[in-house]
Amino acid sequence: MKITFRLNGETVTLGNAPVTATLLDWLREERRLTGTKEGCNEGDCGACSVIVTDEAGARTLNACILFLPQLDGKAVRTVEGLSGPDGTLHPVQQAMVSHHGSQCGFCTPGFLASMACAHLNGQTDHDDRLAGNLCRCTGYAPIIRAAEAAASAPVPEWMHDTAPTAEGASEYAPGNADELARIYQAEPKATLVAGATDVGLWVTKQLRDIAPVIFLNRCADLKTVEVTETGVRAGAMVDMEQWRAAMAPLHPSYAEMLRRYGSVQVRGAATLGGNIANGSPIGDNPPVLIALGATLHLRKGDDRRAMPLEEFFLDYGRQDRDPGEFVEAVSFPRQADTLRVYKLSKRFDQDISAVCGAFNITVESGRVTDARIAFGGMAGVPKRASHTEMALRDTPWTADSIDTARAALERDFQPMDDMRASAAYRLDAAGAMLQRHFADSQGLVTSVLEVRA
Repeated sequence: MKITFRLNGETVTLGNAPVTATLLDWLREERRLTGTKEGCNEGDCGACSVIVTDEAGARTLNACILFLPQLDGKAVRTVEGLSGPDGTLHPVQQAMVSHHGSQCGFCTPGFLASMACAHLNGQTDHDDRLAGNLCRCTGYAPIIRAAEAAASAPVPEWMHDTAPTAEGASEYAPGNADELARIYQAEPKATLVAGATDVGLWVTKQLRDIAPVIFLNRCADLKTVEVTETGVRAGAMVDMEQWRAAMAPLHPSYAEMLRRYGSVQVRGAATLGGNIANGSPIGDNPPVLIALGATLHLRKGDDRRAMPLEEFFLDYGRQDRDPGEFVEAVSFPRQADTLRVYKLSKRFDQDISAVCGAFNITVESGRVTDARIAFGGMAGVPKRASHTEMALRDTPWTADSIDTARAALERDFQPMDDMRASAAYRLDAAGAMLQRHFADSQGLVTSVLEVRA
C-alpha cells in the first residue's frame, strides 16, 4: 500500500509498508527519531504523542496505536520537529527549561508535543490538553506553569504544516461509504479500522494478525454531524472531540462526560461508530444514546436497516450485525435538554467507567411524565433500566419516589464483580446516581470537582 505524508516538513512516500506497522515503531526503527517514546504502548501514557495535521486542523495523537496507512495525506510533527531549522527552541521547549518542567525526561517529548499543539491552536485549557500525558517524577505543577508561560508567545512559522496530496482510494482505504460497502461485502472477514484506539491494542498487546484490513479514515461522508430542528445524526467516523463539540450546546452534561472520555489524544482518534460497534458493556456513549432514544443505522452493500440502539446489543460480545455489515450512522430526536450523565471511575481523567449512568427524565407540573434511563457497566451489554423507569413514570418527582425507583434497580441488573468494582458497589453507585440527578434537579451542588465545607 502506497502512503504519502509529511514528516517534520519533509514529504515521505512509503511503497510497501506493512499495513499494521505503527507510526511509533516506524519512527524509532526506520527513521531513528527516538525522541518519541514507547511507554505503555496502548495510548494511555502520552509518551508517544505527536502532532498530526490534516484538513480538519492539528491535533495530538498517540503514535503507538496509529497505523501508518492512517497517515496518508496528513502531516506529522514529532518532538524533533518542534525547534526551528536553525535550532531555535519552540516557546514551549524554552518554557519547560525555564520552569524546570523535566526531570528524567522520558515523558517530556510527549508533553512538548501536546503543549505545542495546544499552543498552535490557541488552546489554554491546559489541564484538559495535558490529561493524556503522564508524568512519573517531575510533578505537573512546573509543566502547567510552563504551558501558561508559553501561551502568549507567537506561533513559530515552521509549525504551520500543510498536508500533501494523498493517493487515490484503494481496496485498503475506500474513499466513501459506497466504496466501503462494496469492499466490505466482498471481504466480510476484514477488520475495519476507524480510529484504532481499540483495534490498535489488538496488535500491540494481543499480537493479533488482523489482516485483511480496511481503513475508514478516507470516508469523509461518515465524518459529518447533522443537527436539524427535528433530529441529530452523526456518521460513524465522527471522532469524540468533534462529537463533544456538537453535544455541548445541545446536551452539556453529555459533553462534560466526554471530557473524561480517554484523553485529547484518544478523543481525536476514537470514533462514535467504533465505540458502538465494538459492543463493549462499558463503552460510555451507548448508554447515553439509548437514554436519548437513539436509532442505529446499519449498511450492507446497498441494503440499509435501522433499529433502536438498545436492540443492537444482544449479549456480551454479541451484536446484531451480519458479516459484511457496518455501522453507518446513529441518530436521535432533537429534544429539550433533560439529560444528565454521570461517570464513575477510579481516576477522574482518562479511565474506564465502573458505572456510567444516563438519565433522561421529563417532569411536568411536579410529576414524571417520561423516563429513559440506561447504564453501562451494570450488565454484559449497555442496558436500559426498564423497571426503574416504570417505577418513576406518573409519580411525583420527590425523594420518596426516587427511593422507590432506586429499589427497582435490583430487578433491572445483576452486575458482576471485577477489578473495577464489586456487584454490590455497582448497584449502590447506580442508585446514588439516580439520587444525584434528583439533587441536581433541586439546584443542589453535585459536581465531584467542587468541595464545600
